[in-house]
Amino acid sequence: MRTIKQQHRAVNSPIADLVTYRALPTHSVEHLDPFLFLNHHGPQVYQPNNQGLPFGPHPHRGFETVTFILEGDIMHQDTGGHQSIIEAGGIQWMTAGSGLIHAEVSSPAFKRSGGPLEILQLWVNLPAQHKMTTPAYTGLQQMEIPTVALDEGRVQLHAVSGEWAGTAGGYQPLTDIHLATINLQAGAKLDLPIPAEHTVFFYTIRGKLRVNGQETEARYLTEFDFDGTALHIEALTDAVLLLGHALPFQEPIVAAGPFVMNTEQEIRQAYQDYQAGKFGRWQ
Repeated sequence: MRTIKQQHRAVNSPIADLVTYRALPTHSVEHLDPFLFLNHHGPQVYQPNNQGLPFGPHPHRGFETVTFILEGDIMHQDTGGHQSIIEAGGIQWMTAGSGLIHAEVSSPAFKRSGGPLEILQLWVNLPAQHKMTTPAYTGLQQMEIPTVALDEGRVQLHAVSGEWAGTAGGYQPLTDIHLATINLQAGAKLDLPIPAEHTVFFYTIRGKLRVNGQETEARYLTEFDFDGTALHIEALTDAVLLLGHALPFQEPIVAAGPFVMNTEQEIRQAYQDYQAGKFGRWQ
């Protein structure tokens, strides 16, 4: 089994009235190549006639955003012409690539009626060869994401990308990024093989788990060494897990605000291109 290098607690980082815990980066971990950033919004309950999510139009270049809607909804719009409203259980995958402007806000129905909200947004890096790829976006509702039942139904694995237990994920990204959300009932067990050379991304969203003999709980990111291929997971309570793995790119990472590139010059160019309107014009 892989050994655990360290556990990192998400830090409280509210955005306006939105409850937010940042799991990556924190003072104890900068990134887990190629996984760059994770914000955990909520859980919280919005009252009727609320303002909704605060993520108005803003640019990105050089990476991908994967947004998991556990409760509530997100209304997406971008300068590539994509629009959608994704509801609870659904996922958005946006490839910023060469650059676009997007907004992620709550739907008019959610702002009118309110309700529970819990959302995760993960940033996944793009290698140098894909950083200037054409932007793309796909939103999938819960029913469109393949689900695999394991351990006599006590484990529900939602295959987001890559392949899990012989099932292809709902997204087939540019790079070999494997992502899944996993719901486990108390007492459930799950054994998964992961290549030893891959980075493991293991974030406990809810509940308590034991992984490879060590306990972890909600809002903790578990970092592993590169010394084994087996993950053995036991649910100590009902739990929800975000699990990913990928081959590290091992390239320079230069991040500044909404851009992630390989050099400082590329970051300066990103700002110049954005200011020149090359990311599109917001309508």
